[in-house]
Amino acid sequence: MRYFLIILLQSLILQAFSQAQDWDTYYEKSGFLETPRYDKTIRYCRQLSDASPAVHYLSFGKSAQGRDLPLLIVNKEGDFDPASVHRSNHAVVMIQACIHAGEPDGKDAGLMLIRDLVIAKLQPEILDHVTILFIPIFNADGHERFGPYNRINQNGPKEMGWRTNAQNLNLNRDYLKAESPEIQAWIALYNEWKPDFFIDCHVTDGADYQYALTYAMEINGNMEAGLTNWQTNIFKPEIEKRMVVSGFPLITYVEFKNWHDPRSGLRTHVSPPMLSHGYTAYTNRPSILIESHMLKDYKTRVTATYEMLKNTLAILSQQSKTLTNLNQQADDYTSGKKFRSEPLIVDFEASKTDSSMIDFLGFEYSVSKSDLSGGDWFTYSKKQETFKVPFFNQFRPKTMVSIPEAYIIPPEWTQVIQKLKIHGIKSFTLNRETKFMIKSYAFKNIKFRPNSYEGRQTVSFETDELSEERVFPAGSVIVETNQASAKIIAALLEPSASGSLAFWGYFNALFEQKEYAESYKMEVLAREMIQKNPDLLKELEIKKAADPDFARNSWEILNWFYARTPWWDVRKDMYPVGKIMDKASLEQLKK
Repeated sequence: MRYFLIILLQSLILQAFSQAQDWDTYYEKSGFLETPRYDKTIRYCRQLSDASPAVHYLSFGKSAQGRDLPLLIVNKEGDFDPASVHRSNHAVVMIQACIHAGEPDGKDAGLMLIRDLVIAKLQPEILDHVTILFIPIFNADGHERFGPYNRINQNGPKEMGWRTNAQNLNLNRDYLKAESPEIQAWIALYNEWKPDFFIDCHVTDGADYQYALTYAMEINGNMEAGLTNWQTNIFKPEIEKRMVVSGFPLITYVEFKNWHDPRSGLRTHVSPPMLSHGYTAYTNRPSILIESHMLKDYKTRVTATYEMLKNTLAILSQQSKTLTNLNQQADDYTSGKKFRSEPLIVDFEASKTDSSMIDFLGFEYSVSKSDLSGGDWFTYSKKQETFKVPFFNQFRPKTMVSIPEAYIIPPEWTQVIQKLKIHGIKSFTLNRETKFMIKSYAFKNIKFRPNSYEGRQTVSFETDELSEERVFPAGSVIVETNQASAKIIAALLEPSASGSLAFWGYFNALFEQKEYAESYKMEVLAREMIQKNPDLLKELEIKKAADPDFARNSWEILNWFYARTPWWDVRKDMYPVGKIMDKASLEQLKK
């Protein structure tokens, strides 16, 4: 009885307090035209936390300029402990806004939705089986690079933040290489909570069309089969149906085969783990990327995002037990023996011909040749038109790799080892020099990107797989693949994986020649080599015919001979990370 009276008293106090508060958001007070700055956003978050025992505000990290990264945790029972929440069979849903801070729709939609759930008590049953982690401003420094001219293609709000963080890094290319403090803090939060579903809120660029909201999901091959099936056959049709009822019909993220031209057809892609929803797919967690349409007015975009968030949470509350079970099954599979016995696809390529026909709700448009730029000039009318267009969504493996029992990394590759720690990957250290039979790779056809990309000089290459005995020194780090993060491990350490550390340039020193032969030495030695092996001259002529630049470069020709001598650096272009395929050798180390 006393407990009931205490709860009743708390409820009455909360109700009276809520009525006394001003709960309109800054966005609503502005007539749906503006979004709040960082300080006003934090103030409203704290107001929610102070008013409701179901909401907890905290900072989960610091930006590059030292700003707090805000997080709201919403749990109906006031339970804000990750382990306890998971034991309660709640589906933990992470909602992220303003990773591109000029795209604030998710921030304003999310603040209103949480208010409506915990203060106004609208559809409170949504929280019966769902716990929300809401990041209203992820890119805090970019958010405060505030102004009216940050998004030339976007129809409101009046002012908004900037796309990149203070280091000019696009955070949504940083999930795997994890160089920014924001992404490092996010990964720590993600590993602490291991959300069951992830939502990333964006605003699109591109053409004009009728849809206020489009979306992307990872259902084309990079996520575990059970989760792919659930997202394809359960979640996708249900969210599409609910959004039609809400007045916002959906279509997949709009990317035309020929940009700006709807009649050329739509295409999609398999997201690499450098992107948010690609990363979560690699960690066995389904996600949805929300892209509101930049040409719609701000109120329409925020309302559509609000409905998408609300409807998604409602589905997840109903599907919480199914989803959490599927996530656990996916983790068990990835850490299990069967996963390691099968080839892993680490890069995909789209079919250029396989497609299906779909309806696309667009606007009548015309194309003319610009007398200024010489390019195609697309002009859209406001006359609605439904196009029948091909949808290219068929993919096949581009690169497949074998998953070892463990990877082994020599201790000198400290940056690589540090990346594993950032991602929460388990490892142990070799305590004595040991010779292993390993598989690894030799690089060839190495080409450096001529300009910087996300602060790094990326590199493309081909690889040849090799098997050899190799001595690894004490201090080498051994990373077993019998863990749920096995796909992230492969994404980082398999050179040919999309967005690998090798792609990002973490091994570029391997491609540098450090010892050279003088020309007067090689002029003599090359002739001696040809005399012993006349076929070398034939190989040289083939190489010169295929590569005119090489044929005109005397130094390169002599260096070609030098590379075939015993003096050549045998470690050049050789991948230092080994793959231990034999479980018995690995187990022997642990004894």
